[in-house]
Amino acid sequence: MVFSSLFFLLIFMPVVFIIYYILPKRNLRNIWLFITSLIFYSWGEPIYIFLMLFSTVNDFIFSNLVFNAKENKKYLKAKIFFVISLVINILLLMFFKYSNFLISNLNVLFDLNIKSLNLILPIGISFYTFQTMSYSIDVYRGKVKAQRNFISLATYVTMFPQLIAGPIVRYITIENELTNRKESLSMFSGGLRRFIVGLSKKVLIANQMGLIVDSIYQNSANGNATYLLWLAAIAYTFQIYFDFSGYSDMAIGLGKMFGFNFLENFNYPYISNSITDFWRRWHISLSSWFKDYVYIPLGGNRKFFIRNLLIVWFLTGLWHGASWNFIFWGLYYGILLLVEKLVLSKIKKNIPKILKHFYTLFFIVIGWVIFRIENLSELKLIIADMFKYKPILFKDFILLYQDIFSAIPWLIVAVIASIPIKNIVIRKVNDKNRKIALIIRDILIIILFLLSIICLVGEQFNPFIYFRF
Repeated sequence: MVFSSLFFLLIFMPVVFIIYYILPKRNLRNIWLFITSLIFYSWGEPIYIFLMLFSTVNDFIFSNLVFNAKENKKYLKAKIFFVISLVINILLLMFFKYSNFLISNLNVLFDLNIKSLNLILPIGISFYTFQTMSYSIDVYRGKVKAQRNFISLATYVTMFPQLIAGPIVRYITIENELTNRKESLSMFSGGLRRFIVGLSKKVLIANQMGLIVDSIYQNSANGNATYLLWLAAIAYTFQIYFDFSGYSDMAIGLGKMFGFNFLENFNYPYISNSITDFWRRWHISLSSWFKDYVYIPLGGNRKFFIRNLLIVWFLTGLWHGASWNFIFWGLYYGILLLVEKLVLSKIKKNIPKILKHFYTLFFIVIGWVIFRIENLSELKLIIADMFKYKPILFKDFILLYQDIFSAIPWLIVAVIASIPIKNIVIRKVNDKNRKIALIIRDILIIILFLLSIICLVGEQFNPFIYFRF
């Protein structure tokens, strides 16, 4: 089930919230949220519910064992329990996500014929595994107490707003809200507005960009025309942003409707003036996770800085998928960040802001091409053709790509929506005009929702990119 489906919008979501607010007690609401989250997840992969529950039980049991051992000052015992918990989580992730990749590479390297396991990747396994691991690590570090109520921990892990594609919500962020949150009309209405904004990002912009991208990349006959490849690369740059930030907006909005405050996951990344700034604004929950749980424990900037940075970005690439292009994509950013820190940091003050912005966007766009094309031979050809002029006849363009004509104008909308115009407007609205501004805002929200519903009726193209991670 996806948020941008008519069934979810018109049946599942209303039923869930009506019953949720009818229930009088917090524990009953948590049970209901837990049950509906399992239903939501089972809609696509019922068998993998047991995998997610096993992961939750693992962290519940071992975090309590760790906590009890530390309370009794049995620190070695606590460390053993903690390591067992982490190993189980990592092995589960590696087996279900990377076993096929490992087998195929072993077959190539050593001329073997090991049969692939053909495992279907459990949806959202990277997200909920990182969440459960962050909980266990924080219990071991003494930042949070072990959760004694299984339903409370299971509600946190399985909560459907952020279960499948994030953001990665840490237990420490919502620990108190699991038992003491205060739902309110203002939170619900604010969450609903945020949800609709995310829905419109996904349906009205990301889907249109996706039509351009798929149409160009799938047309092997003339897909290597230079300006078409750049059009596809730019369209994908906007598709992945509005797809993923749209999902995060919907997740954050749904969380507010349930009384939870999830942290932001995006902060207008395409206005960045450096790659470093970009990764402070893009997928914030993942970047901060690797920083706090991998980079700093390895030594951070204090020792072996280059090694630590490359390890983190290798893992970041690998986290996104079991394919070499993701690993290259991660290392690509690791190298860019090293160049910025070791070379450009000394001269960037003398570089005009517009050039810094252009340089950043250029490397971001190239990075998304690496991310998008999994076949390395095809990737090599596409990148080469992007920098080697190859024309396409106008009549061929009209004939082959007429289905994307209606989507191309949405590039202008994508550009406008990717910059913080809302913040500029808010600053200029004074108290006297605030009521009018709020009325206009709500009218626009209603229009966006209606347009999204209209677009979803009969819509065949409606994927979420990050579901496969």
